[in-house]
Amino acid sequence: MKTNAARILDGLGIAYELREYNVDPDNLDGETVARKIGLPPEQVWKTLVVRGRAVYLAVVPVDAELDLKALARHTGDGRVEMVPLKEVQPLTGYIRGGVTAIGTKKAYPVFVDEMIELHDRVAVSAGVRGTQIILRPEDYLRATAATLCPIARDRR
Repeated sequence: MKTNAARILDGLGIAYELREYNVDPDNLDGETVARKIGLPPEQVWKTLVVRGRAVYLAVVPVDAELDLKALARHTGDGRVEMVPLKEVQPLTGYIRGGVTAIGTKKAYPVFVDEMIELHDRVAVSAGVRGTQIILRPEDYLRATAATLCPIARDRR
C-alpha cells in the first residue's frame, strides 16, 4: 500500500522498502511489530508526540523510552510531556500505531535519538497501522529535517 509518507519519499528520490504485517489492535507495541517484520527492536523506531512550548515529534527505538528531561534540554523548554492520545490524530493526522514524522498535518520539529546512526537501515511507520517503511537512517533524517540528539534511555 502506497501511503502519503511513501509518496513524499518518492518525491524526494529516497529509496525505501514497504513491509506489511498483520495488525492486532489490542497489541500495538513496537517489539511485536519488530518481530512481525523480521528486524531487531533496535532497528524499529517509534514516533512520539510531545508538547512543551510547542509540539515536537520524538523518534526513539521501540525497545527504549523517551527521556523527557533530555528532550526538554534539546528543545530549550523547561519541561515537555507526552501529548494525550486523544490529541495525537488531530495534531498529526495519524492514529496510534501509525504515527510517522513524514507527512504530518503540520511540520513539527523532529528530534531523533542519535543511536539511529548505528544502523544501516531502520523501520518507521508508513503512516498507517500494518505497514513499515525501511530506509537508510541518513535518508530518514533528510526527509524529516530532524535534529539528532541523545533522547532515548534503555527500558531495562
